[in-house]
Amino acid sequence: LWKQDPTLWKPADSAHQAEIKIRMGWLDVVDLMLTKVDEMRAFAAEIRKAGFTRAVLCGMGGSSLAPEVLRRTFGVAKGACDVAVLDSTDPAAVATLERWSDPAKTLYIVSSKSGGTTEPNVFFQYFYKRVGAKLGDAAGQNFIAITDPGTAMEKRAREHGFRRIFLNRAEIGGRYSALSYFGLVPATLMGIDVGKLLKRAKRMMIACGPTVAAAQDPGLYLGAVLGTLAKAGRDKLTFVVDRKLDSFGYWTEQLIAESTGKEGTGVVPVEGEPIGRPASYGKDRIFVYVRLDGGLERAVQGLSRAGQPVVAIRLQDAYDLGAEFMRWEIATAAAGWVLGIDPFDQPNVQESKDNTVRLLAAYNEKGALPDPGGVLPASAADFAVRLRAHLKLARKGDYVAVTAYVERTPAREKLLREIRTVIRDRFQVATTVGYGPRFLHSTGQLHKGGAANGVFVQLSAAPVADLSIPGERFTFGVLEAAQALGDYESLAKRGRRTMRVALGTDADAGLRALMAAVNDTGKPARRAAGKAKKKPAKRAVAKAKTATKKPRARAVAKKATPRRRAAPARRGR
Repeated sequence: LWKQDPTLWKPADSAHQAEIKIRMGWLDVVDLMLTKVDEMRAFAAEIRKAGFTRAVLCGMGGSSLAPEVLRRTFGVAKGACDVAVLDSTDPAAVATLERWSDPAKTLYIVSSKSGGTTEPNVFFQYFYKRVGAKLGDAAGQNFIAITDPGTAMEKRAREHGFRRIFLNRAEIGGRYSALSYFGLVPATLMGIDVGKLLKRAKRMMIACGPTVAAAQDPGLYLGAVLGTLAKAGRDKLTFVVDRKLDSFGYWTEQLIAESTGKEGTGVVPVEGEPIGRPASYGKDRIFVYVRLDGGLERAVQGLSRAGQPVVAIRLQDAYDLGAEFMRWEIATAAAGWVLGIDPFDQPNVQESKDNTVRLLAAYNEKGALPDPGGVLPASAADFAVRLRAHLKLARKGDYVAVTAYVERTPAREKLLREIRTVIRDRFQVATTVGYGPRFLHSTGQLHKGGAANGVFVQLSAAPVADLSIPGERFTFGVLEAAQALGDYESLAKRGRRTMRVALGTDADAGLRALMAAVNDTGKPARRAAGKAKKKPAKRAVAKAKTATKKPRARAVAKKATPRRRAAPARRGR
């Protein structure tokens, strides 16, 4: 691993080896970025001096998820720049960010490794026109780019006079780029001490170094656990995260799903699913408890006493996220080795992108997207009956994925949490929720390239007010619809069990109808917990200390009774 030897994963495949060889820069990026800390701090000071107090990060996947995790975890330091992430083509989401930002006083961060990703490019086109209307030829001074050398985005940034262009190391894949310019420039603007973050990452890097025994290597050990249990049928990696860190799963979800979900196998990350009673879970689960304040300790102990495998990772403070970025990247690479796949490619992500391009070309030619039919309105009289029939297709060991092409709002997040909780408890399956098109750059690879154990419910809403994209014949609403249809075509081609649901123009009302239909899918399945309760299985808890104190990861068998009383679980979790 540390020699960056590409034959480790695909020893007999020269094509894979050539690609892997140019994707290993994440292993030593920490040392490189430690030399860039002063540069990034000076830039943040320049932005403050120029009067910018808000920034919009226009990106997708690996370019946006780490900054979002850091923003939600740390907040914004006094006097620093507040950074909001735009990773949705939903017209309402774009309009919300437009209202939040004053074009003349906002910094726009256009972030894309390849420089050719559709979403950040159309976001740039949209906001550049609005800034230009106020600032004229000086509009470029409100934009910066983060991209690889030689991309079309670098060229465009130079042509439009961007304030700054950060050229990232090309040998780093997007989902492995949290500790590069992609994650750290936005973090510095927020006022986060990126030097401290990198030093924590460095400690983990040393703890996982080439001279460390394999059983004492926290990254390698975690990857071995994930890969081995996935091969044994426990492929639903379920995150239980203390409240302050509850967005951490956004980033790990993409890292794990896109890295392992291919060649008919993979680890299914389950992020954001409310923690339930032990009887709610089957034998396809492994739990990771990311612990900061211990608010969920009691609930996790209940899972462990019930015989569920639990990996416990204790963080000292939020800056240990730097260590966790490194740990999970190494663990994912190791899990890929166990599963026998290449953890650095994403063969099916491009397929959905190509579908979208083809569908948009058809729209430009005919003025309408193709209509394959089969969309079920949430208002249909038989909606609950047909939804029940679809969900009953889920078998033991499957998961239900709800993909929602709507603007993400707190009210909708709450509804979707309730919906997935009912589905989990009633059908005894793991559940995931992804917002489109964001999830296409995350779990989309797993949906198409992983095992055929997903049951999909695709939700879409008609835009109340659409937005034009400067220089394009299609609107944001048409783009979002094309992305949803393109993803459906990819799933249908593989015979995935998929239902398309139209929420109508009122997405909130449509989701409430979905909630009512889910509640009407029958009585809860009989739980087979009675007999097992008398004699609970021994728990297996793998504890992994943080790199701050020479991290180790070891499997231990303990009695069920803790030495001291744990803090109660937080309400609502």
